[in-house]
Amino acid sequence: MTSLISARDLSVRHGEAAVLSGVDFDISPGEIVTVIGPNGSGKTTLIRALIGLERAATGRVSRAPGLVIGYVPQRLFIDASLPLTVRRFLSLPHRVSDTEAEAALIRTGVPGVGPRPITGLSGGQFQRVLLARALLVKPQILILDEPTQGLDQPGTAAFYRLIEQVRQETGAAVLMVSHDLHVVMAASDRVICLNGHICCAGTPRVVSAAPEYRALFGLGTGGAFALYRHMHDHDHEHDAGHGHDPDHPHAAHPHSCAGTDA
Repeated sequence: MTSLISARDLSVRHGEAAVLSGVDFDISPGEIVTVIGPNGSGKTTLIRALIGLERAATGRVSRAPGLVIGYVPQRLFIDASLPLTVRRFLSLPHRVSDTEAEAALIRTGVPGVGPRPITGLSGGQFQRVLLARALLVKPQILILDEPTQGLDQPGTAAFYRLIEQVRQETGAAVLMVSHDLHVVMAASDRVICLNGHICCAGTPRVVSAAPEYRALFGLGTGGAFALYRHMHDHDHEHDAGHGHDPDHPHAAHPHSCAGTDA
């Protein structure tokens, strides 16, 4: 299957500091891939490099010709003094019709907020508006950098359910950065554990069992594996070709997390 985005031997430096080194990465149509790792491990840098916002020091990134990306950044600062409504925001940088804008807001669970000032939204509403804006471009891949940052636990769970629904409805691939380990294990087809380089990668079952994962996140993460098994050892529908087989062709051999620069 042709990859939407791939990276080979990708390294990124910030000045003299090596942020990422030797990263090989692929994401295929329709799959949900989540990148996890401790603070400073290079997660956001990897996302930015994959979409062309960071320059590679070595290696290369390839994107499918004409690839349409819907991107929700980790942070988006909007000056509170700026008289910007949600509706106007949804037409930046490309104008969309009122019908399209309201349909996107309905899909993401915030109908009717179009006339409201965007700076007056709650954290959860703002995240859903950002998602609506990303969906308006009809993406082939949806890229989300810490999309639930600042949300409470029910809001976080609801947001991830929405992402799964969007994947099922549109067939878009999803690439996420997340700290929500318990939800990640239930919501992802594949998990990449990053700490300056890829420590381990594969299905949630494979990654949960990897010593590199336990070294970074502790033995208490067994609860994440328990949730994963609970969710997936029952009837759980996924698109064909994206089941949770430990021998999934994307599963990578684990590498040591020791001695990183992050």
